[in-house]
Amino acid sequence: MPQPTRYLTPADRLKQNPVHVVWEITLACDLKCHHCGSRAGKRRPTELSTEECLDVVRQLAALGAREVTLIGGEAYLRPDWTKIIREVRRNGMDCTAQSGGLNLTEKRVAEAAEAGLQAMGISLDGLPELHNRLRGVPRSFEAAIDALERLRRHGITTSVNTQITTLVIPELRDLFQLILKTGARNWQVQLTVAMGRAADNPDILLQPYELLELMPLLAELYREGVEHGLLLQPGNNIGYFGPYESVWRGSGDDRIYWGGCNAGKNTMGIEADGTIKGCPSLATSAFAGGNVRDLKIEQIWEGTEELNFNQSVARDDLWGYCRSCYYADSCHGGCTWTAHSLFGRAGNNPYCHHRALELKKMGLRERVMQVARAPGESFDHGYFDLVLEKRVGDEWRRADGDSVVSAGSLVQIKPRRRLSPPKAHTEQRKSSLVLCRACSRHVRRGTHVCPHCGADVRAAASKYRSDLRVAEEACRDLLDLIDV
Repeated sequence: MPQPTRYLTPADRLKQNPVHVVWEITLACDLKCHHCGSRAGKRRPTELSTEECLDVVRQLAALGAREVTLIGGEAYLRPDWTKIIREVRRNGMDCTAQSGGLNLTEKRVAEAAEAGLQAMGISLDGLPELHNRLRGVPRSFEAAIDALERLRRHGITTSVNTQITTLVIPELRDLFQLILKTGARNWQVQLTVAMGRAADNPDILLQPYELLELMPLLAELYREGVEHGLLLQPGNNIGYFGPYESVWRGSGDDRIYWGGCNAGKNTMGIEADGTIKGCPSLATSAFAGGNVRDLKIEQIWEGTEELNFNQSVARDDLWGYCRSCYYADSCHGGCTWTAHSLFGRAGNNPYCHHRALELKKMGLRERVMQVARAPGESFDHGYFDLVLEKRVGDEWRRADGDSVVSAGSLVQIKPRRRLSPPKAHTEQRKSSLVLCRACSRHVRRGTHVCPHCGADVRAAASKYRSDLRVAEEACRDLLDLIDV
């Protein structure tokens, strides 16, 4: 069976091939989403021409890209979007898309299918009332459900994407049941990040301590989804290193866990005017490496500081809690986009399950509080303070001492120049952690006593192997009885 297109081989990691490219082909949009990081609505006045887009496709193929995902705005609002799809497929790459689905008509779906579009994700951000409110258009929920059905009829694989806001948590179980009925095969969830219009609506943002409720719920839905043929997948800003890390990030394989931000290493983002970034979500002002009208994509990918910031991230580049974290050398501060959008600086990410669990042990939690609004530009951000709170009786109060990380004290770090590929690549890093079978959390290889639960790691592993052998024998006996 062939590997999924986005599966990263050791060669991909070593050579830093741009395996997956996410391309905003237009900023024109028919929705008015309250959490839109790019503030989509009107097309960029300097969008690439059709011929320029086709040349971009050919350059991506030459670089070794294997999948191109078209986004907007709304990709289908660009008249030549099917020409771009057709060129992607003609050059041997997979072509997928993401959409809100508001005006994804029968004609548009049929034309996309004929051009070779293989899969499309449709956004559902809650049950009808919440979804319509967040998407800014009254009939957007019904339109999204209809779009999923049209895509299925035309043989295009469907998936659902959900922005995790603080408002959607009570609706996730019901939303899960609804998604099952649509026949979608994948459900990707991602935390809403304080960028663009989301920075204008901070009340919808999840608070870091809410991960304590969210993560067990998502793990429960993941397991139930597997039973019904729906794979729940975490976005890159959900995790990290709690007891469910391998449940869904590795689909149960405990050797797989978060290995650091992949922006500029195996993923690339392209804006509609030809601006190249290491990730489509990152702020343009800090992470744009160049434009295809000025340089070849290969030159931007290989030689610009803004795309190469992830090549040599070390513990010394982290700050705050992340710098002294048990997982710092594997995690590298989680999602760059999330932290940078909060503080104007990556390397300290409060949206971390492990972190929330460790703080809970001490009777503490963290809250983000906006102190400066975003200026109102595409891919912009405001600034937030990070407040440490302690439990006093039934109340949460600001902890004593230096408990606030102030945005005013943060300085943007200039991305490093590209160095030689680090020797300790992800494949090697992954072997440095193993699972404690007593608490299902990762520990450093060779650890005797789990720092999380205090169990004897070797003894817990031995018991797990013994229990597994018993279960396998029972399964074989049952199969023998069934055969009889």
